[in-house]
Amino acid sequence: STHCISSAASDVYKRQVVGKVPLLLFGHEKRTAFRDRRMSIRVGVDIGGTFTDFCVYDDATGVMQTFKTFSTPTTPGAEVMNGVAELERRFGHPPADISYFTHGTTVGVNTVIQRRGAALALFTTREFEDVLVVARLKTPDPYDLFSERPAPLAPRERVYGLSERTLKDGSIETPVDPANVAGAVAQAKAAGAETIVVALLHAYANPANERAVRDAILAAAPEMTVTLSSDVWPVIREYERTVTATVAGYVQQQVANYIASLQQALKDAGVQAEPMITKSNGGVMTAELGKTDPIATLLSGTASGVIGAADVAALIGSADVLSFDVGGTSADVAVIHGGAPAFGVGEMVGEFPIYMPTVSVTSIGEGGGSIAWVDDFGVLKVGPESAGSTPGPACYGRGGVRPTITDAFAVLGLLGASELGYGAVSLDKAAAERAVLTLSEQLGLSVQETAESIIRVSISGMYLEISKLMSRHGADPRGFSLLAFGGAGPMTACLLARDLGLAQVIVPPTPGVLSAYGGLIADIRNDFIRTAFVDLDAAGLKALDGYAAELEAQALHWLREDQGFQGEARLVWTADMRYRGQSYEIETLVNRADIASGALAPLGAAFHREHERVYDHADPDAPVQIVNLRLVVSGSVPKPEFTESPAASSPPSSLGEAEVYLDGQTRTAQIFARADLASGHSFSGMAIITQDDCTTIVPPGQRVRVDGWGNLLIEAEG
Repeated sequence: STHCISSAASDVYKRQVVGKVPLLLFGHEKRTAFRDRRMSIRVGVDIGGTFTDFCVYDDATGVMQTFKTFSTPTTPGAEVMNGVAELERRFGHPPADISYFTHGTTVGVNTVIQRRGAALALFTTREFEDVLVVARLKTPDPYDLFSERPAPLAPRERVYGLSERTLKDGSIETPVDPANVAGAVAQAKAAGAETIVVALLHAYANPANERAVRDAILAAAPEMTVTLSSDVWPVIREYERTVTATVAGYVQQQVANYIASLQQALKDAGVQAEPMITKSNGGVMTAELGKTDPIATLLSGTASGVIGAADVAALIGSADVLSFDVGGTSADVAVIHGGAPAFGVGEMVGEFPIYMPTVSVTSIGEGGGSIAWVDDFGVLKVGPESAGSTPGPACYGRGGVRPTITDAFAVLGLLGASELGYGAVSLDKAAAERAVLTLSEQLGLSVQETAESIIRVSISGMYLEISKLMSRHGADPRGFSLLAFGGAGPMTACLLARDLGLAQVIVPPTPGVLSAYGGLIADIRNDFIRTAFVDLDAAGLKALDGYAAELEAQALHWLREDQGFQGEARLVWTADMRYRGQSYEIETLVNRADIASGALAPLGAAFHREHERVYDHADPDAPVQIVNLRLVVSGSVPKPEFTESPAASSPPSSLGEAEVYLDGQTRTAQIFARADLASGHSFSGMAIITQDDCTTIVPPGQRVRVDGWGNLLIEAEG
């Protein structure tokens, strides 16, 4: 669970105590030690398409509080300042009390999606100017012969080849000619370039020529921003390294400007803590470093949600979980196995892949604010366009007139509350009905039938994408639980789980702010890589040991000096390994001591086991190669500690009944307040569970049980 309690519950509890305040867990007292009431507040923030979520932990009291404010896409950063002011108004925490501040930013990914980044020029090795255009020669849509790959972020007319050459072993055959670079800079400036990305052949093996080009660029144009592929992610394979570097260069200025504005605004507001930025790999880093490493922040919001979901899974002992984060714009799904999220490379950011390690998330363009529409053939569609926060769904009463998924639930009576988003929204069912009516007239259906059709279309889109995700992982969904969070996740989760045949739905206590909580508990973390390209033999391991020493020195310097972290450093080593002749690698967990001692057998055995696990076969007699050596360094940040609550002695009390429409018929639903549900409570659907940050819908045939951590565990009856 998020270990968060609603603001209302915490306020009630605080009014009942005086002086020293016991640690609080979902409204229950933790009867261990008391703490001094000196203020030290930790704040996690996640910006979504409609709402910005705040999760606030008080070190002195052990109380976690949550709230939402509307996002301000036209003025990025304003929502954070609004939240800091709201923090003092709601809970009495002045900005000076904030000792730790984490923030997930969407500026980078939005810059790519909207193509509002810097005007790029790309400097490559001569004769490699078409690296981005050629890409991997994959057709975007194999079923559409006329589909086209997206236009590169650095257009072909601003790509310049340089006369230089580094060989694959790192030796320099042709050094950089500063005059040649100066000529290319002049052409780039004349073409309107604002940033230059340098991606030269074999720079992963030796970055010297890229650095020489950078020096020559700055000598010719000191005002120019330069991004080197060897600084961004020095990995073998030219396209992968180049496209990752171009994305980094494209967003660098936008992200840096946003972070600088955030730092100044927090300082002006009286927040003394240096803000931390959540990263795509599920960790955090200082905001100052984020200004020079913007690509690490591209998927920070979605990664934070998965980290929060993994914490839930580990807490309740649920090994195999699908995290299901539905916000206003999209539904983000990730696989959590054994309590740990899956990581991958090549995740898509907009239309482009990035090849740095990220939490592996599949995004589906169907969030609560996704707009329903009818195409030219009379077919009902949902998304990917979203109503966002301005104006938002019609039922928010903020001027929206186009029907969304949230409006469909409102029309069917399934939201069951007059207020949403911690009172930020008063539900306007009539406005939702007017919006859906525009589609019902086109489809020839009643308003209720149209609303349910919108929900069914959205669920079918989620079903398709999650089925593909499970197939890629070779997993049976029937063995997985669906952990629903985000403002719209619990609203749709049971309907989706019913179609997928999932074992269970888990809804944490405050699901609407789980991503903010994930950022709050995320460790300081970074990834390092060194392309080795050695055989698994004595000579290869000797070279690998040298690379490992270099990586370890880099990692510890980053953690100690760049991040200022002096606690225990955790180092996790993996290697991209393959059988000689294969064109793909498998990332395999390895032991640093085996590399240092030259122990071939355990390293080979680890790869054979992993190959067997992934492909169901292995060849222990075949020669093995190590392509890349990887290192993940992390340092643990302080985390709240919680205890399980005892079972309640009385049954749950209902707020009343509501008439709803589901599965083609009118039904009577019991309404429950989430704040009234305690450990051990159990009841069957049809039910609606309301709370400050979301609404949970339990269809007929499913039963709810509340566990000791305050999670709702929902399973099929019988």
